[in-house]
This record gives sequence, structure tokens and C-alpha cells, in this order.
Amino acid sequence: MKIICMEPLGVSQAKIASLAAPLEAAGHEFVYYTTKETDQAKLLERVKDADILMLANQPLSAAIIEQCPNLKLIDIAFTGVDHVGLEAARARGIVACNAAGYSTNAVAELTFGLAISAIRNIVAVDKRCREGGTKDGLVGFELFGKTFGVVGTGAIGCRVAKIAKAFGCKVLAYSRTVKPELAAEGVEYVDLDTLLAQSDFVSLHVPMTAATAKMINAESIAKMKDGAVLINCARGGVVDSEALAAALNSGKLAAAGIDVFENEPPLSVEHPLLHAKNTVVTPHVAFASKEALEARADIVFANIDAFLAGKPQNLVK
Repeated sequence: MKIICMEPLGVSQAKIASLAAPLEAAGHEFVYYTTKETDQAKLLERVKDADILMLANQPLSAAIIEQCPNLKLIDIAFTGVDHVGLEAARARGIVACNAAGYSTNAVAELTFGLAISAIRNIVAVDKRCREGGTKDGLVGFELFGKTFGVVGTGAIGCRVAKIAKAFGCKVLAYSRTVKPELAAEGVEYVDLDTLLAQSDFVSLHVPMTAATAKMINAESIAKMKDGAVLINCARGGVVDSEALAAALNSGKLAAAGIDVFENEPPLSVEHPLLHAKNTVVTPHVAFASKEALEARADIVFANIDAFLAGKPQNLVK
């Protein structure tokens, strides 16, 4: 089979060569691209002959999938899959799998990096210090003793909830499924309106679906506690950026830490969250730790092995 990785996976060439060697020894052709290709015509040229296609977070449209006649497996080196035209894949019986779980620790840790950076004004005081200034006017507040709301308690949300408990927070959770192990540790499951109304911090950890699109909007922000902090390391589309920027600029919300946006960075310089008060922004880096990227590569190659053995794993439904 022809196996094509259409974009780099963020690990060394030696790592990729080591993982690909057994496939090549078994007679499969492996092609690895070290740059992204955003031109759709050129991208099609890259992938059109693939039997198995690997990608990370670069969009793969239904139009491209429909023009890949040999495609049998889409191997997504990512947790979220809303950037892939999965309906087109399903219509042709193409199997899709992902790498869920590879970045649980990385995303959870950046969640608190953003939270602490936002509430302790780390970006602003760094600049002030370099300019010979002091902390005057930039004294922040603590996580300890606050109520921390976790929206979505999948693997990442569970990890975030446990870390929040370790910081000395009261933790509320809202999710489709109650995790007994979290409840046993003192995490209280509530409805979304209650979580928004009572939480000093609201941290989002839900997938991008029709049900979660812009779930944080002007109406839901109005239900939030005055002076609350919003953290989004989930998917950009679950937040209405205009509404969030307005809430930050009006003082309704104290701060925000945002790693994800409606589109992948680079962002337009006019994006409202780049100009909102008390906002720390990062260009979708939560998943990108050295350890996570190494684990991700292992998982997606294991996905291929499992598929070739007739026992596909990590299936996207």
C-alpha cells in the first residue's frame, strides 16, 4: 500500500524513519512530507494516490477525500477530528482513526499555565520588569480557594479537574457523562448554568460538534460570575470570540486564556481576542509538548499496524 503523511508530525526524521521501517520492510511505500501544503490543488497532488493517509491538524476537505480513489484509511494524528471531511469518508467506507489521549497531560498543564499567566499578569509584568518598572497596578489573584468549573470531563477534563483540586480549588463539572472516579474525589457535577454562575474559572474541554458550537456566547457569558476567568484549550469554535472580547473589554470577565480559535493560526491581526483586555493568547500549542508529539507518532503508526492486521483501533465514529 501507499502510505502518505501529508504534513510533518513534529518529531525527528530519525523517529519517523524508525517507525516507518517495518512498513517499508513489509513492502509498503511510505512518503513523508516535511512541510504543510495549503494550496488545495497542490495538496491533492500530494495525497491523491494514497491508500493510507496520515495527517495532524491540517484541514482535509471532503472535496480532497472524494478525489482519492484508493483511500482506505485516514489516520489522524490529533484528538479533534472536525477538520476532516468525515462524512465523505463514511460515504465511501473509508476507515478513520485518531490519536486520542496522546496530549492529555500537555493540554491540562497548559490550561493552568494560561490560567496563572492571566490572573498573575505574567505577560504584563514580564514586559514591565524588562522596562525597569515594578508590579504597581498589576497585582493579581490566586487559584487557591476559588471555584474551578470544568466543562467536559473526557480524559483531558478529568486531568484538569484533578489538578484544580491539587491547587486547592472547589471543582464543579458539567459533562454528558458523570465520571464516578471524579465524584469520589469531591468533584461536584452540576448543570451548565449552575457551573457558569458559580465558577471563578471556567475551563472548556469539549469537542467541536453542532451541539457545542459557540456554546460560550453572549447569553452564556451573561450567566457567568462577574470577574470570572475563561480558559479555552478545546476548540476555537465553541466560543463566540466577538462576545468574549466584548465581555473582557467591559470588565464582565476578569481575564481569559485562549489557545484555540475559529481558524488555525496565523490569525488576522484584526482578530478581536488579540485586542481584548487581560487576555493571554497562544497559537494552538497546548498539545505540542515533546512528550506528547513523540507519543502521537507512536500511536498513529500503531493505528496503521492495527488496520493492516484487520483490527483497526482508535476508530472515529
